Amino acid sequence: MSRSILIIDDVDYVRSHILGALKKVGLFEHFREARDGIAGFKTLIASKPDVVICDLDMPRIDGFKFLQMVNSRKELKDIPIILITGREDQDLKIKGLENGACDYLTKPFDIEELVARVKVQLKVKALQDELKKSNELLRELSDTDPLTHLYNRRYLTKILNGELTRTTRNGEDLAFIILDIDNFKKVNDTYGHQNGDTVLSAVADVIRLGRRGYDIAVRYGGEEFVLVLPGTSLQGGKIVAEQIRKIVQTISLEPPLDKLIVTISAGVSTFPATRVDDADSLIREADEALYRAKKNGRNRVETMDIGQH
Repeated sequence: MSRSILIIDDVDYVRSHILGALKKVGLFEHFREARDGIAGFKTLIASKPDVVICDLDMPRIDGFKFLQMVNSRKELKDIPIILITGREDQDLKIKGLENGACDYLTKPFDIEELVARVKVQLKVKALQDELKKSNELLRELSDTDPLTHLYNRRYLTKILNGELTRTTRNGEDLAFIILDIDNFKKVNDTYGHQNGDTVLSAVADVIRLGRRGYDIAVRYGGEEFVLVLPGTSLQGGKIVAEQIRKIVQTISLEPPLDKLIVTISAGVSTFPATRVDDADSLIREADEALYRAKKNGRNRVETMDIGQH
């Protein structure tokens, strides 16, 4: 992975001196320069370098104002900034560190010391980047079902109220579908749980296939799945559920499941509706519709009572 550095200083020979030293040690593949804080900030936004070396005293805006501008942008806050200045003032050093600088050097500085401090900041940033990736992975794992790679029930609980709020704000409908694999216990009893997992994954693949980018597909628990369809009416939700139902029963599986015909039943509810004003009532209405689908013979889709909408 290539690394880059941005050097901001209004004195040409200072920039050249720093550039020459850093090029010799091979820490970076890309080198960018700016003569003042405004040009530096624009370059920072455009290139997002791994380290910034910034003079404190510059025309147009100084290093403190530059730090304030960086702090105003969340995506820039993890980029280490080393301040340099010709002023011997302990209060300035403290102010710079309190305003977000990671290190501080006074001119004239020893170039080897500068290189060493840059190396330290690169190591710190690498550790921060690795930690960020690990946290993102942990977040993804905590929200995802490991078998089907759909979202899990925990994630649905976390985001559903927000989706309803957004739906209300946009003046739209939201369709909610609960799908259940018919007679799944018999599949597990007959073929074993490992083959049962194969069936679950195959159904999840069908659900994922027709999903729009902003639809939310969830393994709700056991053999139950949920689809949250923003901007979709009750009838639209029924159409989606019917499409999934028809495709699922054409699933072709490897032996010993090659003779198995998989079917699903589904219940569809909508928000807003007369008796649907929150997440709990939305789920309840879909669950009751699913119960009717099971009661009426399975392999079918039922919707909440249309009179309630």
